[in-house]
Amino acid sequence: MMAERRAVVPLKIFLALLFGVLVMLQAFSLPGQFAHMAEESPHLAHLRWPMTAVSVYWVLCVQVVIFCTWRLLDLVRDDRIFSDAAMGWVRGILWAIGAAWAVLLGVFLYVGFTADDPGLPLLLFLMVVAVAVLGLLMIVMRALLRQATTLRSDMESVI
Repeated sequence: MMAERRAVVPLKIFLALLFGVLVMLQAFSLPGQFAHMAEESPHLAHLRWPMTAVSVYWVLCVQVVIFCTWRLLDLVRDDRIFSDAAMGWVRGILWAIGAAWAVLLGVFLYVGFTADDPGLPLLLFLMVVAVAVLGLLMIVMRALLRQATTLRSDMESVI
C-alpha cells in the first residue's frame, strides 16, 4: 500500500495541471475557436453557440471526473478507499461519464444524419463506443470496489 500512497502526490499534481488547462480551455480557447469558425465559415455560424455549449459541457464532465478522482485519492492516502465514502465519488464519475455519453450520442446522431462525408460520423461513432466502454468499465470497477469493501468490513468484524 505504500507504493500507492507515494503515487498519490504526483497524480494529484498532474490532475491539478489538467484541471487548470481545462479551465483555460473552457474560458478562452473553445469560445474563441468557435467564434473564429463562425467568422471564417459563415455558413456554419449558426452552430457557433451549440458547439460552444456542448464542448464546454464535455469539459465540465471531465472536470467532474477529475474532482471525484481527487477525492478518491484522498481516501487512498488515508487508507479508507474500501469504505462506503468511496461509493459516492465513484457514482459521481459514473454520472459524469453517462451525461457526457448521452450528449455525445445526440451529437453523433445529429451529425450522422446531416453529414456529407462519412469521416466525422465514423470518428464520433468511435468516440461513442470508447466512452461507453469507459462507462461500463467504471461499472465493473464499482462492483469490484463494492466487493472489496464488503470483504474488508467482514474481515474487520472477524478481527
